[in-house]
Amino acid sequence: TTLFRSAVERLPAYAPELNPVEYMWGNLKTHQIGNLIATQAWDLSLQATAALRRMRRRRSIIAACYKQSTLWPE
Repeated sequence: TTLFRSAVERLPAYAPELNPVEYMWGNLKTHQIGNLIATQAWDLSLQATAALRRMRRRRSIIAACYKQSTLWPE
């Protein structure tokens, strides 16, 4: 039987490099909708939502974002 111990770690007040979501947003802005020209806010919202749905289906991108974050073990 493997026992899991949880521990509370103090994190810096601002540490985006420890947050995998920051890497996902970076991928979205750089690769998914980087060249999008939206004339209306609703169009940007629609395109960003569609891109996030596409990204969700590509688990390798999400796994890479978690791996790039130094908080998560490999």
